[in-house]
Amino acid sequence: QLQLVESGGGLVQPGGSLRLSCAASGFTLDDYAIGWFRQAPGKEREGVSCIGSGGGITKYADSVKGRFAISRDNAKNTVYLQINSLKPEDTGAYYCAAKHVFGYCSRAVWGEYDYWGQGTQVTVSS
Repeated sequence: QLQLVESGGGLVQPGGSLRLSCAASGFTLDDYAIGWFRQAPGKEREGVSCIGSGGGITKYADSVKGRFAISRDNAKNTVYLQINSLKPEDTGAYYCAAKHVFGYCSRAVWGEYDYWGQGTQVTVSS
């Protein structure tokens, strides 16, 4: 069974950091682009970042550039999202998604992705 599992969320004070993980089981991530999306209550799903299958392509939303960093370790079948300098507006459920594609990743179009995790909650509050 193909599955993505996110972890690493939590409650953090403004200015703090977290590292989110997206681990795959039932398939290898080598051939997949991975996107990270987030959704706050009452708001639309927002594309945060994505990374191509080889890791050479990365994209970020303007709101997170310079604070978030996406990376992948194909040997561990895991993609990471390092999130720093957290702000209250970063609060939301964070989801990773996978798409079987080479040389490309879609940061914003969540409908392009084939597999989704269950999400991990990030809450930024003092």
